[in-house]
Amino acid sequence: MPGRRLVFLLIFLVCAALLATAFYMEYVMLLEPCPLCWLQRMALMAVGAVALLAALHGPKGWGGRLYGLALAFFSILGTALAARQLWLQSLPEEQVPACGPSVDYLLEVMPLREVLSIAMRGTGDCAEVVWRFLGLSIPGWTAIFFVALALLGLAILFGAFRPKAAAY
Repeated sequence: MPGRRLVFLLIFLVCAALLATAFYMEYVMLLEPCPLCWLQRMALMAVGAVALLAALHGPKGWGGRLYGLALAFFSILGTALAARQLWLQSLPEEQVPACGPSVDYLLEVMPLREVLSIAMRGTGDCAEVVWRFLGLSIPGWTAIFFVALALLGLAILFGAFRPKAAAY
């Protein structure tokens, strides 16, 4: 079984690849991210940052487990955000909230707390399905990755991927 440091590095690389895909979709495919998409990106950035710090630090014992806890926390947060967006996408058209201004505009005219509150509730933009792959929308795929990352974080927290004791 691979050591924690390698697992943390692989998690970081997965997060970097997912963020690169998100930016490709935004800047090349011209898919405008909704407020919930932005929050999911931030959760993914947090998971990637924790994984990179853990890979660089190479903690032993409880230090590695604390990194696993942080990974699980941010991944579960990302899963909840993706689930909220999937719920919005499942609503009948008459129940979908109104569309709102872009996140960039909201950040210019409102305090951060209000922007986060609006983003957490989601807007009509969040309910729009603009891309599918194998029948799943973007938040569906995001939820799958967040669940996998949360399970990895929990596995690390509960002692998986421990360095083996040296045999002398």
